[in-house]
Amino acid sequence: MDRSLPQGEVSVERMCALAGVSRAGFYRQWQASAPREEENGLRDAVQRVALAHRHYGYRRIGVMLRRQGWVVNHKRVLRLMRRDNLLCLRTRPFVPVTTDSSHCWQIVPNLVRNLRPGRIDQLWVADITYIRMREEFAYLAVVLDAFSRKVVGWALADHLRVSLAIEALNMAIQKRRPGPECLIHHSDRGVQYASDEYRSMLEANAIQASMSRVANPYDNAKAESFMKTLKTEEVDGRAYRNVQAARREIGKFIEKIYNRTRLHSALGYKSPAEFEATMSPVHSAVREAAE
Repeated sequence: MDRSLPQGEVSVERMCALAGVSRAGFYRQWQASAPREEENGLRDAVQRVALAHRHYGYRRIGVMLRRQGWVVNHKRVLRLMRRDNLLCLRTRPFVPVTTDSSHCWQIVPNLVRNLRPGRIDQLWVADITYIRMREEFAYLAVVLDAFSRKVVGWALADHLRVSLAIEALNMAIQKRRPGPECLIHHSDRGVQYASDEYRSMLEANAIQASMSRVANPYDNAKAESFMKTLKTEEVDGRAYRNVQAARREIGKFIEKIYNRTRLHSALGYKSPAEFEATMSPVHSAVREAAE
């Protein structure tokens, strides 16, 4: 027995013997994965500080990180901010890191300013956020019904290509099958939502497109609110091993907890599914059959 170890702990040598691997192999694996985990943790910290202090440059963010205990210099902070497209937050407030509105596609007018939806499938709101995993980042696209707050479509992948947003939209259309010319789809001005492929899918299903005003987060507040809930109640404190694990756990949270059991004050302390069930019996039966 190794008396130098606290009671209940097992030495590396003993763990390697139990697992049937060599100590050299263990340390090679550790040296390969530990730097990636540290880099990913720092990237997440940079993201959080940059989003909380949108007008801070890389030097001030470096100071904030060092106060949090990170050993990092301003050159590394600058490199990470450039990598994750965070420098623009200093001059373009309220623009999330997943949004690239510098593109050549058409920006459509805002159709939802002061609109208060009075039924389901009248207004859908869409957004994309990043999800921290153990060694990299994934991205989640969601489509919510603005009336019931229910997530009607979502997709998670390790990229920000247009196909991510299209996958979430396709799920929403397949689940809800909205009537023609009765639904507005609202999003930010990101390239995913302004692309020809995404707009063609909206047009093919007779869904009207709407986009937020410049530097105005309130137009898409319901989607932002869901993302905050997701991060607080599911993502924070987790270390998803890979995209498949993140997709499985986040999907479970969306479908089984958020949509079906989590109570919303704005819905009279009902879950989105329960709130929608209070609609007309025929309408609710159609929705349940589709899902």
